[in-house]
Amino acid sequence: MKLIISNVSGIPIYEQIKQQIKSAIMSGDLQKGETLPSLRTLAKELKISVLTVTRAYTELEQEGFVKNIQGRGCFVLDQGSELLKEQLICKIENNLLEAINTARVANISKEDLHNLLNILMEEK
Repeated sequence: MKLIISNVSGIPIYEQIKQQIKSAIMSGDLQKGETLPSLRTLAKELKISVLTVTRAYTELEQEGFVKNIQGRGCFVLDQGSELLKEQLICKIENNLLEAINTARVANISKEDLHNLLNILMEEK
């Protein structure tokens, strides 16, 4: 897992770590049961404080993406968990809202937008 941290993004470092790990889990790049790098290893690789990584991992656990087992590590939870499913639904809603707004700007009818969605759903 390759994490990229930006000092100029204006987003706190723990949040950048959290978002990149969440994205990897939701995309399937990180699978159920995989172990995240240890706190110290990740902190050393990114040249940041262990406390920053701890905060990212703690928030990921609170959101239901990972499970911290003391002395064993931090493991990715099953994608079927309710919290993860809720996160994915929220992401779909946001993407659909963006598509709807773009369709309005492009003056595409509701029916044409439905047809486009149906075509795209059938392709996958």
